[in-house]
Amino acid sequence: MTIGLGIIGAGIMGERLLRAAAEHASDVVHVSGIWDHAPDALDRVAAGSLGVPRAASADAVIEGAECVYVATPPGTHLGYARAALAAGRALFLEKPLAVDLADARAFVAEAGAARAAVNFPFASSPAVECLQTWLRDNVAGAPRGFTVDVGFAAWPRPWQQGAAGWLDGSAEGGFTREVVSHFLFLSRRLLGPLYLKSSEVEFGAAEGGAERRIAARLDAGGLPGRLTGGVGGTEKEEHNAWTIQGVANFRLRDWSVAERQRPDNTWAPDPDALPNERMRPLVLRRQLEQVARMARGEPHHLASLVEAFDVQQVVEAILAGRRMTGVAEGG
Repeated sequence: MTIGLGIIGAGIMGERLLRAAAEHASDVVHVSGIWDHAPDALDRVAAGSLGVPRAASADAVIEGAECVYVATPPGTHLGYARAALAAGRALFLEKPLAVDLADARAFVAEAGAARAAVNFPFASSPAVECLQTWLRDNVAGAPRGFTVDVGFAAWPRPWQQGAAGWLDGSAEGGFTREVVSHFLFLSRRLLGPLYLKSSEVEFGAAEGGAERRIAARLDAGGLPGRLTGGVGGTEKEEHNAWTIQGVANFRLRDWSVAERQRPDNTWAPDPDALPNERMRPLVLRRQLEQVARMARGEPHHLASLVEAFDVQQVVEAILAGRRMTGVAEGG
């Protein structure tokens, strides 16, 4: 039987998972209801003709679901998350956990061993599985370090303009929370516990605007790392790369392409590599398969609340431009 997935939040991510459930994973989950505080968001989803029931409230979504997916702006996450867990539902939560670290820490402690996970899609990426194999097989020799580099022509990205009100604000948005967090999760999942050694951050001229440049030194499982990110330094809409440096380097490029560096310094993609627009449906189906396992109380490989909190601590420390002495291991 399929798992009934209720969605709170009909923005970009809510609609993306909704479509993935309907078009690529209908044998695994069915969307039992969706709600958003903005009627126009629900109207947009209804126009997609996916036949998803529109719930009257967030409480109605929770009541009718076996698992609740919270895809609202970060400041509202934990209210809905707590309500879902209090009702005995499984929880699939967008990152970051919250905008307040103390509240996020309290929530992780409250949740304990509840059926709950956070939506970091790298947990289900075939390209990341390729990287794990290369690490296990020592294809780069002993790793000497890692780098994370992200760049954007503009922030928010063109397809995010409808949510620019919070995505381009320093309280909830910015590319460090939205994008860099994925690569910090990847570093923690593949290499080990994360520590921030130092960071620098520059914000835009507008009062309360999100960051425009970051630079940081990190440690993941004892491996030194460098992080750079910025807005306006690329003609592409965005680029990103997570690179392991060794005798021969390898990397994950543009979300989905695993590739190894040749002796002539050119890059050779894995034979099964796919561009992100083709990889995303496969990854989202695999995520939803794991959501169903979680909802049934079965083992799964989704990002844990502890992993997500560890990442959030590093993100907020980067944005504060400060050194962090350590993040507790767990998850």
